[in-house]
Amino acid sequence: MGGLSVLLLAAGTAPAPGAPGAPGVTGGSSPRVAALIARMTLDEKLSFVHGDTDPEALGQAGYIPGVPRLGIPELRLTDGPAGVRVNAHATAMPAPVALASSFDDRLARTFGQVIGRDGRALGQDVLLSPMTNIIRVPYAGRNFETFSEDPLLSSRMVTGEIEGVQSQGLIATVKHYAENNQEDNRMGVNVHVDEQTLRQIELPAFEAAVKAGAGAVMCSYNSVNGSHGCGSDELLNSILKEQWGFRGWVMSDWGATHATTDIVDGLDQEMPSAAYLGAELKTAIQNGTVPMSELNDSVARILGRMEKFGLLDGRSDQRPARDPEGGARAAQQVAESGAVLLKNTGGSLPLTGEDTSIGLIGPTAKTPKVTGGGSSNVVPDFAASPLDTITARAGEGATVRYAAGGDNTGLPIPATALSPALPVGPDGAITVTPDESFFHTGTLTVPTEGDYSFVFDLPAAYGAVLIDGSNVLTGFLGSSTARVHLTAGAHSFAAGALAIQGAPTKVRLNWVTPQAAQAAREEAVALARQVRTPIVFAYDDGTEGVDRKDLSLPADQDGLISAVAEANPNTVVVLNTGSSITMPWLSEVKAVLDMYYPGQNGAEATARLLYGDVNPSGKLSQTFPADESVTPVAGDPLRYPGVGDQEYYSEGVHVGYRWYDKERADPLFPFGYGLSYTSFSYRDLRVRQQHGELTVSFTLKNTGARDGDEVAQVYVGASPGTAAQQAVRSLAGYQKVHLRAGQSKTVRIRVDAQQLKYWNTCADAWALGTGKRGVWVGGSSRTLPLHTGVDVTR
Repeated sequence: MGGLSVLLLAAGTAPAPGAPGAPGVTGGSSPRVAALIARMTLDEKLSFVHGDTDPEALGQAGYIPGVPRLGIPELRLTDGPAGVRVNAHATAMPAPVALASSFDDRLARTFGQVIGRDGRALGQDVLLSPMTNIIRVPYAGRNFETFSEDPLLSSRMVTGEIEGVQSQGLIATVKHYAENNQEDNRMGVNVHVDEQTLRQIELPAFEAAVKAGAGAVMCSYNSVNGSHGCGSDELLNSILKEQWGFRGWVMSDWGATHATTDIVDGLDQEMPSAAYLGAELKTAIQNGTVPMSELNDSVARILGRMEKFGLLDGRSDQRPARDPEGGARAAQQVAESGAVLLKNTGGSLPLTGEDTSIGLIGPTAKTPKVTGGGSSNVVPDFAASPLDTITARAGEGATVRYAAGGDNTGLPIPATALSPALPVGPDGAITVTPDESFFHTGTLTVPTEGDYSFVFDLPAAYGAVLIDGSNVLTGFLGSSTARVHLTAGAHSFAAGALAIQGAPTKVRLNWVTPQAAQAAREEAVALARQVRTPIVFAYDDGTEGVDRKDLSLPADQDGLISAVAEANPNTVVVLNTGSSITMPWLSEVKAVLDMYYPGQNGAEATARLLYGDVNPSGKLSQTFPADESVTPVAGDPLRYPGVGDQEYYSEGVHVGYRWYDKERADPLFPFGYGLSYTSFSYRDLRVRQQHGELTVSFTLKNTGARDGDEVAQVYVGASPGTAAQQAVRSLAGYQKVHLRAGQSKTVRIRVDAQQLKYWNTCADAWALGTGKRGVWVGGSSRTLPLHTGVDVTR
């Protein structure tokens, strides 16, 4: 869901009564759907394509009233990339990027099943998920909410999740179609992308979602090659509906409709309360500007999915009970399987009985980081703290102590510093309602020069802070932190917040002074000197609606980690981050475990991984850059964030690891990388071509002393006879393999014919890349011990 834009939308105007009409019902409709449409009035049809907000506030997203006189029920839509976002507790799953890092297709289905059951049980009918846009920009605010930088991995993840969601009777919506690869200026940017890049990088996962039976597709805010995402005849009609045979409906992102004629160009439903497919469409149909057949087709697509999912047969009233225990088990399994061990010098992990003196440092060691902000923000059933789970796991013979090291909550800005003071209540919060926003201006006077952090907690709101006219913090559905260097003296200050739900919400705007930050750091360093093993929990604030300004950790956590490591070289770092970060302290610490945003059972998973009760097996689904100056978009504003609303994907198909391979640039950690507490060897590579596919076989052995899982990856190289742009090598297959200590297994991975093809722009079709092509096998895109060639023939 594009939640930010909903704040700016006015209430829709109810269309006037109209006459019934039946012509133009799509040929794919069932007789039942066609008969219903023949009995519907114009106003009733418009109510299907002109979404609104839920009058009972049962959901957080969209609503269709249905037609009670015809037995057509209401339709409720909810956000849900990491769990169902409603006015109730739900299972908070790990971030989808953590799921993708598991490289486990079956787990993707389980992930979807949990969300699907929760959604149905909580009164919802349509899930606005999964998101499957490719990770192109390392700064993008929603990287945690999608899967990966690789189209094959994303395709397999989205397929599994959709199958899981819809197996529970909840309609899945794949989003945001297409090229919504950044949050900054997402409503204004026009993406220029060549057809080959579009087809090979961004679209495969969307096509996989359609093949998996996704009931709906959400079109994007941004434009693609000059056409708005929700008004692109090429994307919506030609590719999606005609070439891929999509039978569901296309809904807009929230407020992404631009014209009444979008319905002619492939849009079926606007969300929410915009005017184009409401009163304006009614006028256009009545005066003949838009034919009734277009409206009938859109309504038929929506009713067709409702029929398929049993919603026209009373299933709306037949809902399962929630299974919070089962959801918790699945959430923990995903967190454990998707965690990536990035560094482990000298076998520092797992922790053993000798680690009897442990210091946990960082705010999220005590107050768990469960999820990111925006549409993925879920109210969990529960969330234990790592401090509690690690203390319990360490046992009675160990001492576990805690120091915050920093502050991601802060204290209220005192009236002595801000004049006039913020209008806070006795609890230190500011009440905001949908009808009465909060906006405050004043003068901020700071006593000493230094770095001040501002913390805006926005559980059900959007907010921003400006200092000296510059936007220093933007937040949406969650807590966001920004650090600003201020000189001593007076500064202009402005802050505001808008509620985005049907009920009042409380927001908090606090600050952390340089003196408080320094005192917290000194406390952490002192603790590090006193314990055998310091473990620093670090976090970031990924969220919908805004990109990160850089790849460093917020609130100078980089400085904190370096200071702790200088005090004690046995330092371990646990990351609760949503995307790639730089690590200037990497050489100073012993181990790094990336848990991403680990969901409600993240603390339990973290303790089990640190102690070796679970062997880490996750692999990075995105490249981590060694330096911000060496990324696919670095130094070229035309590539990102765009200039004058125009952005050019001039890197072509060389996205993510493909770019690093082409440029021979060394990343901090490559795509597909992840360590284990055991080790694996590869040998005996064989490749066989048959029926246009490859079968790649090899022997994989667990050469260590622990049982473990290895994600074996197959990469295929370029075609020598193809003039089109090609990657040095691309992921063509993978398999997660469990091996006992010392066990060997023959692994066979099928490379389907599609992975050997490229998009031929001259023929406007897929073409096989023939000739002698390299085949590599290994544990990451840069660790490929096996290599051979194969003659690919037609």
